[in-house]
Amino acid sequence: MPLENRAAMKDFGKRLENLAEELLDLLCENLGLEKGYLKKVFSGTKGPTFGTKVSNYPPCPKPEMIKGLRAHTDAGGLILLFQDDKISGLQLLKDGVWVDVPPLKHSIVINLGDQLEVITNGKYKSIMHRVMTQKEGNRMSIASFYNPGSDAEISPAPSLVEKDSDEYPSFVFDDYMKLYAGVKFQPKEPRFEAMKNVAATTDLNPVATVETF
Repeated sequence: MPLENRAAMKDFGKRLENLAEELLDLLCENLGLEKGYLKKVFSGTKGPTFGTKVSNYPPCPKPEMIKGLRAHTDAGGLILLFQDDKISGLQLLKDGVWVDVPPLKHSIVINLGDQLEVITNGKYKSIMHRVMTQKEGNRMSIASFYNPGSDAEISPAPSLVEKDSDEYPSFVFDDYMKLYAGVKFQPKEPRFEAMKNVAATTDLNPVATVETF
């Protein structure tokens, strides 16, 4: 990659990372949490992690026979997505119905991952989504992931936990990722239950997968 392109990508990533932290503080404000609470939880001892991934979905002559990416929720924290501004494909599950996310130029789609659902004690939910193949057009996307550090201790914020509520587990983020790697395309609820009892992970029949968007 030419040096000028590397510099542009580095600047692009830093600006998105800053935006992600601003969004986290807005979530804190809405939830009545102290400013910076979510970033602090994400930091662990090494700081939060941030990365960007470019995905390409070529045209498919028989889109009814294959999906670009199967339905799943993202494991991490906050996802900022630049969609292709011409070719659609992304769908979100809302009230049991798959809803298209239409291409919109100069926009960023914000998606929440499993860690924010746990920390907010379900006040915010991670979003089930998928990518559909298209018969015509080559779809590109650029997804940036703002995730907890590997040793970050994830648990519901105490102020958001109702009395006698134990719906969500407490765990180290790296342990969750080890589980997620094998069961990404399965429902999230069993993952949460498995983290309450690590021994239960052997019943989830893991299959190796790679995260994309």
